[in-house]
Amino acid sequence: MLNLTQWQEIDAFFMAEGKIFQTLTRLAQSLDRAGISYVIVGGMAMAVHGFVRPTEDIDILLTPEGLAAFQQQLVGRGFVAAFPGATRKFRDAQTGVEIEILTSGSFPGDGKPKPVAFPDPVAVAVDYNGIKVIDLTRLIELKLASGISGRGRLRDLADVQDLIRAFTLPVELAESLDASVREHYVELWDDLYA
Repeated sequence: MLNLTQWQEIDAFFMAEGKIFQTLTRLAQSLDRAGISYVIVGGMAMAVHGFVRPTEDIDILLTPEGLAAFQQQLVGRGFVAAFPGATRKFRDAQTGVEIEILTSGSFPGDGKPKPVAFPDPVAVAVDYNGIKVIDLTRLIELKLASGISGRGRLRDLADVQDLIRAFTLPVELAESLDASVREHYVELWDDLYA
């Protein structure tokens, strides 16, 4: 059950207001100005695609070089380490919203090698009003890979099922996914429609 603050933040996001929206906009503009390729992933990507669920942070995907550029060019200039020694978790200095950075070539879920890895952001970017977000098919693929491999990552599988339901996604979408996750997509689809 969502609390009042979460509902207010969700409402503010879709009214182009609120801490999350401000941070997302500032982050996208800062990355673009610095020439750092990125895509928004995770719960915020779902929101940008049109499915709202509560989230209190922003997950972004960068290349390893993009992460280094972020650390050199943007940390201390609007973004700060979330805690001493943090290299992938930051906060917006104005709003306090946490930003987690994932890097291309690493693996979702448990972090162990698997057929599905985080892709280069340029290859999967879709522009929504100046904010680059991962395309929906790749988002689903990553959430499936995370959910089936990572302990405590059942939220990712629930997200996929929520997306299937909300957008009435076809079972045939499975053919666009990596073979390692296709069966899991079909199972989640069958749970809703079979």
